[in-house]
Amino acid sequence: MATNRKKVLVPHNMGQQGKDVLLARDDIDMMTYSATITQADLLPLLADAAGVALSGTPYQRTEMDASPAMQVVARIGVGYDAVEVPALTARRVPLMVAGAANSTSVAEQAFHMMIALAKQNRALDGVVRDGRWGDRRDVLPMELSGKTILIVGFGRIGTRTARRCLGFDMQVLIYDPYVDAALITAAGCSKVSDLDAALPAADVVCIHCPKTPETVGMFNAARFARMKPGAFIVNTARGGIIEEKALHAALTSGHIAGAGLDVFDAEPTPRDNSLLKLPNVIASPHMAGVTTEAVAAMAVATAENILSVLNGAPRRENVINKEVLD
Repeated sequence: MATNRKKVLVPHNMGQQGKDVLLARDDIDMMTYSATITQADLLPLLADAAGVALSGTPYQRTEMDASPAMQVVARIGVGYDAVEVPALTARRVPLMVAGAANSTSVAEQAFHMMIALAKQNRALDGVVRDGRWGDRRDVLPMELSGKTILIVGFGRIGTRTARRCLGFDMQVLIYDPYVDAALITAAGCSKVSDLDAALPAADVVCIHCPKTPETVGMFNAARFARMKPGAFIVNTARGGIIEEKALHAALTSGHIAGAGLDVFDAEPTPRDNSLLKLPNVIASPHMAGVTTEAVAAMAVATAENILSVLNGAPRRENVINKEVLD
């Protein structure tokens, strides 16, 4: 490899549109690696890499130590709980995310799960398939119009979910201690400062916050007990924010009417996960942000993020550890 060229690693499942952005540069040597690569196989590839794009591959201190030439680490998405950010920051390497590239897809999936739960899609589909038309009034759907939703996290995705809820004439409460109340009010929503105090008012709780030490186990038995009887909960953020055993108990007791889950503690979640046995749970395999449009947009955003750093002009709005830019 010529010394004026820079090696960039990308997973093989990165959208071709993003690969094309990198391939168009005559100063970039793009190398693909398996999305399921082992750490032992990845470490040698990092030795001379100037940039790396990550799908689900962890990047911890060991990987950082094996990357003496690394200038930028980019996630093909927005979550970064598998990346040891302090290890990057210590080396002044920016961690970049794909911004709003998949925000619409996640918001749509969250809203879809709300509708599916409210309209009793699973139960009514079963009535038709089983020929039990006489049972169709046993479980009545409900309207979302006039109901109250509590959105936890008012970032790129939470703001989009809120707009969809407002369009359905819902009252939208926002819990996000890091967002100014004026911004929330300007969006037509109401800020709540006490999560526990707000839970009894919500017909639906929708989680859009990152997974951090502060949010792990945020929804536990005590929080479920505070929720409004018959409420729904939707999580398209990260597994671990909800305590699964506590959710199972709340669902089987009937206190919580239903749950929409795109994420789980362990992924892939075991087939014998007790939550999957419940008729009032709808699930998807961590695909809320993975649509035809989002795959293309995330790939392009990731490639452009990497190139922005290598060009000497990082896209600051997509950098997680902004202190490395100062």
